[in-house]
Amino acid sequence: MVDHGEQQRKPQSSYDEVLGVAEHHARAWLSSVTERPIPPRLQAEEIKDRLGRELPDDGEPATEVIARLAEGTEPGMIAIGSPRFYGWVIGGTQPVALAADWLVSAWDQNTGLRKITPAAVAVEELAGEWLLDMLGLPSESEVGFTTGATLAQFTCLAAARDEVLRRAGWDVETAGLAGGPRIRFIVGEERHGTVDLAGRYLGLGSPTVVDSDEQGRIRVDALRRELAASSGPAIVLLQAGNIHSGAFDDFAEAIAIAHEADAWVHVDGAFGLWAAASPRLRHLVSGMEGADSWSTDAHKTLSVPYDCGIAIVRDGPAMHRALSMHASYLQATDVGADPHEKVPELSRRARGIPTWAVLRALGRSGIARLVEGLADAARGIADGVGALPGVEVLNDVVFTQVCLTLDDDATTAALSEHLWNEGEVLAMTSRWHDRAVVRFSVSNWGTDAAQVARTVAAVERAIGEVRTAR
Repeated sequence: MVDHGEQQRKPQSSYDEVLGVAEHHARAWLSSVTERPIPPRLQAEEIKDRLGRELPDDGEPATEVIARLAEGTEPGMIAIGSPRFYGWVIGGTQPVALAADWLVSAWDQNTGLRKITPAAVAVEELAGEWLLDMLGLPSESEVGFTTGATLAQFTCLAAARDEVLRRAGWDVETAGLAGGPRIRFIVGEERHGTVDLAGRYLGLGSPTVVDSDEQGRIRVDALRRELAASSGPAIVLLQAGNIHSGAFDDFAEAIAIAHEADAWVHVDGAFGLWAAASPRLRHLVSGMEGADSWSTDAHKTLSVPYDCGIAIVRDGPAMHRALSMHASYLQATDVGADPHEKVPELSRRARGIPTWAVLRALGRSGIARLVEGLADAARGIADGVGALPGVEVLNDVVFTQVCLTLDDDATTAALSEHLWNEGEVLAMTSRWHDRAVVRFSVSNWGTDAAQVARTVAAVERAIGEVRTAR
């Protein structure tokens, strides 16, 4: 019989053994992810059965727990890291980022206070400084690392909310929202749904929606009319990378109009903000640097492990006022701001360290090649599938998104279902311009010309079988 108490009294040996088991299974997964069928083979209830539904009275040895976890869950894993995964804007993990993330877990630094975890904070601050430089954003901006774009937008909009109310003479920190001036939260018709969610979290209510053009860009003339229709505190949201078309708003003109009305401008750039890192694609975000805040994800285009969003705010004090908290037992920094003053969390892992690792490993030119490679792959998929009979690519392919349709909505949906069942390529259906579309979001650093060719061949094969079946 195993003496579990004795095992727990030997922490070093248990670390060595259990990490060895974890490494074995991690390597097995990574070696299979490029060629394995992408969709999961089992669903959640079946995975519960494999793991065992009852909590045991006596525990199991750690090595057996990890083996049970890896072997029991493997059939329910989706191969997000596949270079032919286009279902959502989700990037695969760069090897250097994964290695850095393993260290983050081993170090287990609670990255909230600069004095307490100085090494982790130093790495994150360097990553933030490099990001501002590479993306051409104001050097005085503050950078916070969040769970993802939703919380990055929340972070930026919290700073925006408090600041526009402060300008109107209302101190939301002490008085709350009730009784204060109403904030006009103005968005384009084709904004991402997380924008509305962040606004709800912050008590902004339903946003005021202005028209978008055929590619999903906010109509500047409609924005001008809306801002002129009334006065008072306002937040304007712009978009770098429409989720269907990949299109970018006209930042220079829209920001100028918004600032004339004393509005705060936030740019949702979950994946599109990275266009600024490429000399060839930088024109897509021209004028973006004039905004007041920006949000993006490192776990998308930059290919770090989940989770890592990035919130950037030009007015650091506004960010700190909105997010900071104070307690006598906390050792506050006397240099700049603590990390917890830049995000909605006090306790969090050092998620900016893998971001630093990728930036350091690739460098400025490597990041540019990464971004351009994704755009080139999207262009290759659009050209390849667009040449197939009966296929229409609906969007102008300016960045990393491709939306196609077939004869009718049912046939388009059947294409996505067939791709899912075959497992070679994963691309999901959506609705755009009141039509069913199959959307390819190119986000994986491994999607090269060979993977593009395999993708086009799989789509051609699937279309043939779908039409034969109908």
